[in-house]
Amino acid sequence: MSAKITKVGGLNGFPGSCGILWLIEKPYLCSYSISGSENKMAVNSQIRQRFEALNCCVIIPTFNNDGTLERILRDVLDFTDNVIVVNDGSTDKTEDILHRFPDIAVVSYSPNKGKGNALIHGFRHAIEKGFRYAVTIDSDGQHFADDLPKLLDKVEEIPDSMVIGARKMNQQGIPGTSNFGHNFSIFWFRVETGQKVSDVQSGYRLYPLEHLKKMRFFGKKYEFEVEVLVRLAWRNVVISSVPVKVWYAPKGERISHFRKFKDFTRVSVVNSILVFIALLWINPFKFLKALRKTSVKKFIHDYILNSHDSNSKIMWSVSLGVFLGVIPIWGFQMLVAFSVAYFLKLNRFITVAASNISIPPVLPFILLLSYMTGGFVLGRPNVISYKPGMAMEWVKTNLLQYLVGSLCFALILAITLGLVTFILLHIFRKTKRNGNTDPGKQIQA
Repeated sequence: MSAKITKVGGLNGFPGSCGILWLIEKPYLCSYSISGSENKMAVNSQIRQRFEALNCCVIIPTFNNDGTLERILRDVLDFTDNVIVVNDGSTDKTEDILHRFPDIAVVSYSPNKGKGNALIHGFRHAIEKGFRYAVTIDSDGQHFADDLPKLLDKVEEIPDSMVIGARKMNQQGIPGTSNFGHNFSIFWFRVETGQKVSDVQSGYRLYPLEHLKKMRFFGKKYEFEVEVLVRLAWRNVVISSVPVKVWYAPKGERISHFRKFKDFTRVSVVNSILVFIALLWINPFKFLKALRKTSVKKFIHDYILNSHDSNSKIMWSVSLGVFLGVIPIWGFQMLVAFSVAYFLKLNRFITVAASNISIPPVLPFILLLSYMTGGFVLGRPNVISYKPGMAMEWVKTNLLQYLVGSLCFALILAITLGLVTFILLHIFRKTKRNGNTDPGKQIQA
């Protein structure tokens, strides 16, 4: 059964009515309540003031949703006049509907370019108009405008945060494919950011626009909403959520532009790229940032002596870090160290710390000893002739000797320092156990 929309006249058309009402013969679709309209007007007036105080607008991307767009617009306009509609190349009656709302901002283009592109256009327009926040709401009728105050409540509680309108996906009528995609996205978001949120795919969101100003995105369709969420989390933007209502039209009535195979594949590809970046770039730098804030004494105390890892696991973590820190992968030691330690299930913090052995004061000695080791292995005389300004030329001339030597020296140094670490751990941890300060015993006690 399709929704029927009836137009009711102005003040004389209904007791207590104000302006034009649109009554929909599906009560669960309509957020407008006739009873208590005066009280509702007062409440909505307060919400309008909050929109203005927060300098917040509502962005509605739309593509061929002429059956629901007008109702969404009227519902949203009950709460704010700061509305931006992005007409993403619609070919239905969308343009005629938008002509009925001359006071709203409209961004139109053709042909259709995808939801992500529509949102980017909407954000750009909102930023140009000086808005601080933007709420996005879909035009297909599944979201309810009377949930807007919930998003405002949360951003007032946590300014400049990202707020997601989290849908209740276990209710009756939710398509099975939507439920699968919902859980799929939550899993990968946690892998990519280390955070758990209750809904990653919801299009009902409040964005802090300041954080989007200088960002460039490679996702232009549905995958954009995954990418922007992950990248905001990487920028340490607080991501919170509030529960919102959701309605899915019965099968055969709902208009969805999500192409199950093609768009799901695009989302999967973006998730794969984001996971790769997280493992090789974002997470290692977070480790390094935390490491720099930790003193050497505190690092040894917290992450080595009082670590719950075994002596052998710490030994292998140190050995791996030293080996990767010596071999000639300059600029990537930390990234490789974190990734390899992650897959080998070693102590990533210790491995990354040990990979920084090639710091500038030590680096010349590592280069020299690597070169000399290479000469010994290849049976070449270690005659060094050095003049100021010829460092790179010298390295190129003796590249093979240096590469062989660096691998052999890295292995020797890794084994040596690993064994030293194991012996010291055995001594000091045994002393701490005898002194009843072993962290494992304290926990068991």
